[in-house]
Amino acid sequence: MLYIVPTPIGNMEDFTFRGLRILKEVNIILVENYQTSRKLLNLYNIKTPVKKYNIYNEHKLTPSIINEMKKGKKFALISNAGTPGISDPGYMIIRTCIQHFVDVECLPGATALIPALVNSGIPIDEFTFIGFLPKKKNKKKLKNLSKENRTIVLYESPHRLLKTLNNIKIFFGINRNVVLCKEMTKIFQKILRGKIENILLYYKNLNKILGEYTIIIEKDLEKN
Repeated sequence: MLYIVPTPIGNMEDFTFRGLRILKEVNIILVENYQTSRKLLNLYNIKTPVKKYNIYNEHKLTPSIINEMKKGKKFALISNAGTPGISDPGYMIIRTCIQHFVDVECLPGATALIPALVNSGIPIDEFTFIGFLPKKKNKKKLKNLSKENRTIVLYESPHRLLKTLNNIKIFFGINRNVVLCKEMTKIFQKILRGKIENILLYYKNLNKILGEYTIIIEKDLEKN
């Protein structure tokens, strides 16, 4: 059995009772990073053994983990924050479990995507989620997305934020409404709403850009 357990993305109170119970009951917890996960597990007095599992070793470890689950062991997978598989490791082991008829259950829980969308105040009856833009061909991806008739959601890191905002301005036009959600649920959470040109100007005037961002681009209302 493999449980996919979402963990808080900032505020440590955003954990479900069920998630805590599962982490205490399984045989092993697969963690993306020892240091990050240990803080969380210690906070909730979870003593379950852990094993590092991330994009650097998942190809090597997945077969042996599958074999252990086939023998009856129960595993839980957590990432550094949020729901595994959403811009975090998880896809490979989930797919392999399914191929080998190992049960997989994903618990509901924290993710930056949905709170950011709801907070945005723009139409979200239909949306497309991109995750992080590719490091290469960033412009090409955004150019293709500019033809999309749904609200667009993507993640961005602080060091690429200005480049991405500028490309959004180029391909979506200066009057497109954008919402930037910084550090969702954390102490320094901040939400900016407005035209892309104004938001870009705001961040150009900052001495230093910090934090992780969820960017929401409103659909072209003239096309709908």
